[in-house]
Amino acid sequence: MDLMFTKMHQTSKAGLKAETKMHDIIVIGGGPSGMTAALYALRANKTVLILEKENFGGQIANSPKVENYPTIKEISGLELSDKMFEQINELGVDFELEDVENIQKNGEIFKVKGNYNTYEAKAVIIANGVKHRTMGLPNEEDLIGKGVYYCATCDGPLFKGKEVYLIGDANTALQYALLLAGYCTKVHMFTLFGGFFGEKVLQDRVNAKENIEVMNNMSLIEYKGTGKLEGLVFQNTQTKEIFEYKTDNVFVSIGQLPDNEKFSNIVDLDKGFIVTDEDMKTKTPGVFACGDTRKKAVKQVVTACNDGAVAAMSAVKYLG
Repeated sequence: MDLMFTKMHQTSKAGLKAETKMHDIIVIGGGPSGMTAALYALRANKTVLILEKENFGGQIANSPKVENYPTIKEISGLELSDKMFEQINELGVDFELEDVENIQKNGEIFKVKGNYNTYEAKAVIIANGVKHRTMGLPNEEDLIGKGVYYCATCDGPLFKGKEVYLIGDANTALQYALLLAGYCTKVHMFTLFGGFFGEKVLQDRVNAKENIEVMNNMSLIEYKGTGKLEGLVFQNTQTKEIFEYKTDNVFVSIGQLPDNEKFSNIVDLDKGFIVTDEDMKTKTPGVFACGDTRKKAVKQVVTACNDGAVAAMSAVKYLG
């Protein structure tokens, strides 16, 4: 990942400059869908700028293992993201570290406002993905990074040789449980309902691990601690019994949420997700959306890449 982060660091400094150039296409988001969109647009000889607020790779970069990407039996999400980035970097993509605030259309030109600069393009592809769903408890925000974590791939190694706590019941949570079980003495895993909702192969692997303890029908009702996490309080949703655990860590993996209200002036939203047609077109000509940010039934890395390719080809056709 050295190339990726070195280039991003250089670009983040460039992002402080007042002057920016016009691009054919601005892609908002550097996950698999955004990078695939950039790839197809670059190969169509269009100039492309990616605006990414954090790290290239999106949610998949946090996945310990990707085992359902065609032609690749097994790869880490981080390595897959790195390969995607290297490919578009070699084709000459421009990129900036920016958190986009809004999009405005001025005639035939789109102005995309970020934290540092306003950028201009003839077309925009929104591929900003989703953000972590939180538990919504009063002091959760204050404890993020101080005991409350959302990425086991990133922060799990901090607790090597220790017991860890994990909340979640779908694929990502199951993958995190297996990852943590590899170097932690015990994984205490809590689900809200009566079992898992992830792929059976992952469920079987988790159930086979002796150092993963699963507790079903458990709802987190309180974080203990001020300034740092000191414990967790759960209530059994069936018996209403209260359980309290002393711990300095918990990994929360309960899904993702869209973050698209800032684009509501230019796209239609359905429960926060961007509405598109099968060509990834939104209600505004010249604005496209792809990946997990749009309303869709199946959300996998391969479908995100498919969306990105379609969005790019639609944008290229729009530009003429």
